[in-house]
Amino acid sequence: MKFVSIPANPVPENGLAGVVKTPDGVSLRFGRWEPPPGRKGTVVILQGRAEFIEKYFETVRDLRARGFAVATFDWRGQGLSDRALSDRRKGYVRNFSQYAMDLDTVMEQVVLPDCPPPYFVLGHSMGGAIAIRACHDGRRWFDRVVLSAPMLALPPTRFSGMVAPVARFMRMIGRGSAYVPGSEHEPAGPEDFIGNVLTSDPVRFARNAAILVEEPDLALGAPTIAWADSALRQMRQFREPSYPAHIRQPLLLVAAGYDQVVWTPAIEDFGMYLLAGRHLILPGARHEILQEQDQFRAQFWAAFDAFVPGTPRY
Repeated sequence: MKFVSIPANPVPENGLAGVVKTPDGVSLRFGRWEPPPGRKGTVVILQGRAEFIEKYFETVRDLRARGFAVATFDWRGQGLSDRALSDRRKGYVRNFSQYAMDLDTVMEQVVLPDCPPPYFVLGHSMGGAIAIRACHDGRRWFDRVVLSAPMLALPPTRFSGMVAPVARFMRMIGRGSAYVPGSEHEPAGPEDFIGNVLTSDPVRFARNAAILVEEPDLALGAPTIAWADSALRQMRQFREPSYPAHIRQPLLLVAAGYDQVVWTPAIEDFGMYLLAGRHLILPGARHEILQEQDQFRAQFWAAFDAFVPGTPRY
């Protein structure tokens, strides 16, 4: 298994790529990096939907500069991990419990045996949702949890109340592997920066698009009905006030003030019910905070440094 390297996004030093297999037979690509000499602690990066290891090379460097080892992996159905459907561009999962299995597998086969403790997690969007689920379900791996724009709810629209029943009905009649109606099937290219909802940084946007040009197999299109139905059911659980109250680990939720992908007020509400947690909003930032302009990334890293033990104060 390999990393994809381009001049604008070289592979960070001291990295290892490999493959692990889940109990249900899915091969997952992982990457891990040693900590700087004399340092301890590992940050596990949990990517969002349609993301891949290479998109986080800059974040890997940021974390290693702070003294951490890093581990990350491609969820099933994206990156260079196994995909369930013959059309590789379809974002598919049968149930979010499969993502929980992916996380269990990487922790048990990569992080716990080969990465130095203590362990922390940095999750973005869908990865943040899976991290919250793991904490709620009793996983005690992580001392601190930092989440960037976690996928707790979608922005409301006129048709919000109809989306979940329609997705459930379409899945029941055998349309689970179909694309969500009206969605874009092709990944964004460099020419799509104007009007994008992910980042206001043209350089990082172009860099991520260039990675997909170099290795098209990393690309993912729109979600399927099955993924949407599974995601909506998971987000419905997050809305229950008792859900955050069952989480014992300290959580830091960092939300984007100009997020058009997930619903920032839901992140605020969730944060209010946490027993040990904080939430922070970055005004003006778009959804992909770690792919944003330096002014937003600097605010994120300042919050991270203040929250995670052992990180240097810059």
